[in-house]
Amino acid sequence: MLAYTYMERGKFALRNKPVPVVQDPHDAVVRVTLASICTSDLHIKHGSVPRAVPGITVGHEMVGVVEAVGPAVRSVRPGDRVTVNVETFCGECFFCKRGWVNNCTDKDGGWALGCRIDGGQAEYVRVPHADQGLDRIPEGVSDRQALFVGDLLATGYWAADIAEISPGDTALIIGAGPTGLCTLQCVLLKSPGRVIVCEADAGRRDFVRRHWPEVLVTGPEGLRDFVLAHSAHGGADAVLEVAGTPESFRLAWDCARPNAVVTVVALYDGPQTLPLPDMYGKNLTFKTGGVDGCRCAETLELIARGLLDTTPLITHSYPLREIEAAYELFENRRDGVVKVAIEC
Repeated sequence: MLAYTYMERGKFALRNKPVPVVQDPHDAVVRVTLASICTSDLHIKHGSVPRAVPGITVGHEMVGVVEAVGPAVRSVRPGDRVTVNVETFCGECFFCKRGWVNNCTDKDGGWALGCRIDGGQAEYVRVPHADQGLDRIPEGVSDRQALFVGDLLATGYWAADIAEISPGDTALIIGAGPTGLCTLQCVLLKSPGRVIVCEADAGRRDFVRRHWPEVLVTGPEGLRDFVLAHSAHGGADAVLEVAGTPESFRLAWDCARPNAVVTVVALYDGPQTLPLPDMYGKNLTFKTGGVDGCRCAETLELIARGLLDTTPLITHSYPLREIEAAYELFENRRDGVVKVAIEC
């Protein structure tokens, strides 16, 4: 089968590999029908994810059809259309039982697919702990509608939940890339009084305005003054930092009101600094990733009910054999790309 493979730092390549098989009673093998490229894949390519294993198939955003299951799998069977969770988790350890599945203590726990074990930018993928990692796609929900459930949408749903947004609050989202846009949709489910999206790229600001006209949109210059003018208590009640730059990290705490929650969703290429003397008295609460992505069934139900729709994010599609061209487009943010669907 064709599989896009992490060869070494700075190099991915399309390779032929054996079709995976069930190795453990809790495994499932999924025929991938649609996959996508994530910014985290680029972090692997450029060496920002030290635990990534050279030789693995990359990719952790995918949907498909179950081909085979181990004897201990109960929740899915061959022929089921499924989403695949970005995280592998056992469901039984101390962390899993509390919903903190990102820190599952199983050997394959946490972000494994496409990082430490073979992922889904391929024709087939083996999914450990399939009862936890796979969710059946409801009738009437397409592959494109479900594509981001296991990662981007799981991240946005988790972030909006831990941000402690109350009805009527002012929520600030910094970054309108794919994760920021999924976070935006999930924040809107919380009925905030006002949502402000900060994005440096003019094209992406226009994208937000077209699809979510009820949202206030601005760039990073003068952001603090903009937030102060559109909030009641000296800053945003909740800030979600999804951009992942030193400047966006600074803006996150600077634009929050005292006693606010700052949720750091982004992945950074280097350490960030908290200037505690400058922050003295703000009494902020910081919450950081990664995502505890164990509520995919809930987001699938919201999609089925028409309350979430991430299909506008898919701006381009490529067949798997042309995935290198898809990466070039996505990494260089050409042609207004937001997300690329890979037809496997």
